[in-house]
Amino acid sequence: MKNKKLRILNYVIAAAVLLTVMLLYPSLPEQIPTNWGFNGITHYSSRNTIWVIAGMLPLFAVLFDVMPHLDPRQKNYQKFSRFYDGFCVGMQLFLTVFTGIILRESFFPGQIHTARIIFFMLSVMFLLIGNYMPKIQSNFYMGIKNPWTLSSDQVWRKTHRLGGKLYAGCGILTMLSALLFSDQFTGIMLMVLVIGSTLIISLASWLWWRNESS
Repeated sequence: MKNKKLRILNYVIAAAVLLTVMLLYPSLPEQIPTNWGFNGITHYSSRNTIWVIAGMLPLFAVLFDVMPHLDPRQKNYQKFSRFYDGFCVGMQLFLTVFTGIILRESFFPGQIHTARIIFFMLSVMFLLIGNYMPKIQSNFYMGIKNPWTLSSDQVWRKTHRLGGKLYAGCGILTMLSALLFSDQFTGIMLMVLVIGSTLIISLASWLWWRNESS
């Protein structure tokens, strides 16, 4: 099922991030930026927090390997293995960039538009998820999981086709908003889009399940 090169890459990325943090940690200030609010306010935490963030990469690398084997529908992963492996690497790269932003802002605060970069990253993530979501087969760990999608393969397929379109739309609108409007507006809009899309997807899956069961 797995592309071995991509699986190994997951661990290589995690090791590279941990090594970088290990080398730079002694030079970090006691307080480092870890959260950027939509209102432009930067929130700081103890520099030890960087280990929690960097530690997520090896944790995810292991979980990405283990979860398919624990899934009762593990055979379905073979049907979308290319997307699954690509998604795993994508998540590692997302965390790598986020860790890099924290390190850069710790040493050179205020030199980059952090919120805009994060919005751009989220936009790309939603676009990729939206593009590949219709290819995800029924499973218990990945995708849109609710009682109606898990009880019917047909409802699963319809729901993920709709979800793909809506989440790709979230990505496009967020990217445009980040370029044209304020961070606060973009943040609020993103929350509204994601929550609204999720509610629409859930309602649609229930309606398709009800029609199928009647």
